[in-house]
Amino acid sequence: MDCRVVVEAAVPVYDVGNTDEAVRIAISKTGEMLNPDLNYVEIEMGTRACPDCDESLPPAFVAADEALVALELEMTVFNVEGERHASRITRKEVGQRLDDIPLKVLEVSPVDEETDDEPPEPQSPTEQGESGTGADTGAAVDADERAGEESTDGDGDEGVLPEFEELLEDR
Repeated sequence: MDCRVVVEAAVPVYDVGNTDEAVRIAISKTGEMLNPDLNYVEIEMGTRACPDCDESLPPAFVAADEALVALELEMTVFNVEGERHASRITRKEVGQRLDDIPLKVLEVSPVDEETDDEPPEPQSPTEQGESGTGADTGAAVDADERAGEESTDGDGDEGVLPEFEELLEDR
């Protein structure tokens, strides 16, 4: 089962003048902390609402040139046992890179099975290997290592086709 998980992060930002600047800096700061390891996590502005009147509020609260910004981080987790497992994996993977930033799971939804009309989404070895499911990614890692070795022989395009055939033979 594959799941899409959305977590809310409260990102502190310093030396800002307004909410727009705070949001831009928070997205940039979060992107730096997540990349290159989790470059497949989508970062968006969060939404906030007044608890008493349900009025929409800006995603950042600015006071004394400091801000607390609500961001939503979206990640697809592959080969999980269930929605709870997906949320635990996401909190662990994202939380390890965002030190001292609180996270709250907002939404966990199963990803629909792919139809024949849609091409499969590319998976990096990082996504597969760090999913926490114990899935064997040795073939993908070995293929990447072989591709790196073959590309040093001169023409890098010749290593692509044999690598693909080797992967098919492994299955």
